[in-house]
Amino acid sequence: MADIPQPSNDPYSVGDLVQIYIGSDDRDVQYNDEVCEIIGVFTDDLDSETGRHTDAYSYTLRNRETEEELPISFRHHDLVPADDGR
Repeated sequence: MADIPQPSNDPYSVGDLVQIYIGSDDRDVQYNDEVCEIIGVFTDDLDSETGRHTDAYSYTLRNRETEEELPISFRHHDLVPADDGR
């Protein structure tokens, strides 16, 4: 069984590098595997419904290669830490 990347146990911060990791059935699959920089952090109360503290976080991202801001935000569980392999 292949190693499946896991989200960080802690919230990400502005400036962190992440890789988008979503399933092939997700409507935003075109962003899968993109390495991005966190440029905005937002919180809501989803964690109170799920019991997982990181579910409260969503992020705006900038593509590392193109420097373009992505038109959608992603939840914490859609992101895994990325290597800084510039």
